[in-house]
Amino acid sequence: METKEQLKEERDKIVKGLEEAYRKLVEFKKAKNSPLVVVRNGEIVEIDPNDVQPTISYKRSQG
Repeated sequence: METKEQLKEERDKIVKGLEEAYRKLVEFKKAKNSPLVVVRNGEIVEIDPNDVQPTISYKRSQG
């Protein structure tokens, strides 16, 4: 069975990979001058890639 520390390390690696994928997606969309398509408040919206942060950090709430 994995310890809590091993699970935390695995989660941190997954989050780091997702952050890198997001960064690459924003860079790609900027290069192609193509909007990001997201769901916001249940509605599908297009966002100009120049209006979003190129990086974002996941902050896990304690609880």
